[in-house]
Amino acid sequence: MSPPHALTAILPCNDLDASERFYERLGFTRVDGDRPKDGDDDYRILGDRKGGQLHLTRAVDGWLIRGRNPFGLYLYTEEVDVLAREFAGELTEKRGPEHKPWGMYEFALSDPDETLVRIGWPSRLMPPQSLRP
Repeated sequence: MSPPHALTAILPCNDLDASERFYERLGFTRVDGDRPKDGDDDYRILGDRKGGQLHLTRAVDGWLIRGRNPFGLYLYTEEVDVLAREFAGELTEKRGPEHKPWGMYEFALSDPDETLVRIGWPSRLMPPQSLRP
């Protein structure tokens, strides 16, 4: 069976193990437990139970500078509040998820390389208890 039509980010990382642990907390694990047999572990394919994928690759030394990382990811998920609680001490916006003027209920955090990770879901699809101002 071929994969569905999709666009997947390939994210450069300074520390692949730290990045993999971070994205595991978001529900991503190696696809089929994929581990190379030859010891070359510079490219990792992660997936979640809902069909999301993220590829991690080792950044060239000196290329990805903390505090100047230009990359960002957006994870669309109904579990905004659950994940906000999981990452409560790490949120970029300390007040937690909120409804944004562009129609998304979201929050932001940074991965180990300070890649911006926004997590959200359309406000119009959120259950009533999440429709607080």
